[in-house]
Amino acid sequence: MGTSGWRYPAWRGTFYPKGLVQRRELEYLSGRMNTAEINGSFYSLQRPELYRSWFDQTPEDFVFAVKGSRYLTHMKRLKEVETPLANFLASGVLALRHKLGPILWQLPPTMAFDPEVLGAFFALLPRTTRAAAALAKKHDGKLKGEAYTKPGTNRKLRHALEVRHPSFRDPAFPKFLRDNEIASVVSDSAGTWLTLEEVTADFVYIRLHGDEELYASGYRDEALTNWAAKIRRWQAGVRDVYVYFDNDAKVHAPFDALTLREKLRA
Repeated sequence: MGTSGWRYPAWRGTFYPKGLVQRRELEYLSGRMNTAEINGSFYSLQRPELYRSWFDQTPEDFVFAVKGSRYLTHMKRLKEVETPLANFLASGVLALRHKLGPILWQLPPTMAFDPEVLGAFFALLPRTTRAAAALAKKHDGKLKGEAYTKPGTNRKLRHALEVRHPSFRDPAFPKFLRDNEIASVVSDSAGTWLTLEEVTADFVYIRLHGDEELYASGYRDEALTNWAAKIRRWQAGVRDVYVYFDNDAKVHAPFDALTLREKLRA
């Protein structure tokens, strides 16, 4: 249970105590929740030293989800992306070591369901850290600084796909994801985009963007109770569940995450 990102000016003096220095914000957040979504990786390639720093600032059992590069999803639209994918993986993702959780791929709202394009992309995705390190070695010169291509202890990699085009309501889509072992993101976006709740992998990935106003509204107690009930059902199916609140604009995200976590503990 966590938030999408953690570095927001509006959180300072509200969620973060007044006077807390910026470099200690992740440390503070990770002491109160057990995961966070790295979303800076969506906008640009990060550096290995940043990933190593995030690793060092968080508890041993903390987990990071990493948002895949928009260069692959929004600009290249998943076509001819082997080298950009290698660059993304070589940018330091593997430096998170055992704290690396699912990798999130968010498609643009204008991108429709195309099994051929998706299938080719899924075939490129590494399913272990060893395979990711091997692909990372195919990077080109577009990295910022050094390349990180160490696999560490070989572990399974998980991938999740967040879709927004109405064509993904096609009944063939969830089966397609199951066949490729990709999780379908359960996304709540105040009715802006479609919400799919089909379980298609051995884990569930939830993104809560706001149920009344996109990115801005908080979740009322009844709504959080309903989400807690859904999560319990998914957990009962022996599945890991990752939940990230993205309603950060008015500082609801961290407080909603903590409230939902307490409901699940109860």
